[in-house]
Amino acid sequence: MNILVVGTLAYDDVQTPAGKRTHQLGGSAAYFSLAASYFADAAIVSIVGNDFRDEDWSMLEDRGIDMSGVEMADGNTFHWSGSYMEDINSAETLNTELNVFDQFQPHISAEHSSHPYLFLANSDPELQRFVLESMADRPKLVAGDTMNHWIAEKRDAVSKIFSLLDLVIINEGEAQLYSGDRNLAVSADSLLQTGLRHAVIKRGEYGAALFGEQLLFATPALPIKHVVDPTGAGDSFAGGFMGYLTSIGKLTPDTMRQAVIVGSAVASITVEGFGTESLKSLTPQKIQQRYDDFMELTRFTSEDTPRTLPLKPLKELK
Repeated sequence: MNILVVGTLAYDDVQTPAGKRTHQLGGSAAYFSLAASYFADAAIVSIVGNDFRDEDWSMLEDRGIDMSGVEMADGNTFHWSGSYMEDINSAETLNTELNVFDQFQPHISAEHSSHPYLFLANSDPELQRFVLESMADRPKLVAGDTMNHWIAEKRDAVSKIFSLLDLVIINEGEAQLYSGDRNLAVSADSLLQTGLRHAVIKRGEYGAALFGEQLLFATPALPIKHVVDPTGAGDSFAGGFMGYLTSIGKLTPDTMRQAVIVGSAVASITVEGFGTESLKSLTPQKIQQRYDDFMELTRFTSEDTPRTLPLKPLKELK
């Protein structure tokens, strides 16, 4: 099974309590595709400038990622600068340069338009809609992301693209902004009322929650002793989540719950290194071990655990 991601390839300057990196490979499509590539065949549609390094292009191809949908244009690649010095869980954006991405008009080839799984990474909701309408057939699963800027500036367009998606994967702050309410369940309900089948709300150090019709699942985050760089954690989560569902080929309540754990496992590894460092050096064994860690973290029963609680009769409580 193949999965297509349309998003950014970028170079980031990042400062965290663990150190500083300049011009490191980033962008939603890079994190997503690397995470997804451990489970399925991933393809990227994006644009880069002629400053995009050959070694970064080769690294992505070596991971089996289809780069044929990446356009190279005169100019510089999307560039973002951010700091986590005030709050490790929230980036302070210092500078954003769209560069060649500012004029990006995705071209979806005949081959890519038939991919059964599609992830529309954070971008202009009208561009996301254009991509979806460029697909030859309705993919088996269409998921997307957005950000505060688009919710505030193009709310109607965001609502429209939500109505066309099967699933949205956004962080808690974005869900709160869209709903106008800080309550997690109310925020999720507001998202589902657009026509979405499912909503995954990422909660950073507090885990993630999955909402859908007659479906509610939440997992805590795995405690990480040394968070190096949170950049790309959300896109890595989405890549692991979608990659797992692509490899399984089934969309059931159980596989959706498992996908949340897989996404959380991959994201927890991503933050242990700068940029894409941890994703580039991953092994299937490490992903399996981190998945097992999550299984143990959330397990509270055994074969001997009683299903019925030893509650006192009501009359004894008076």
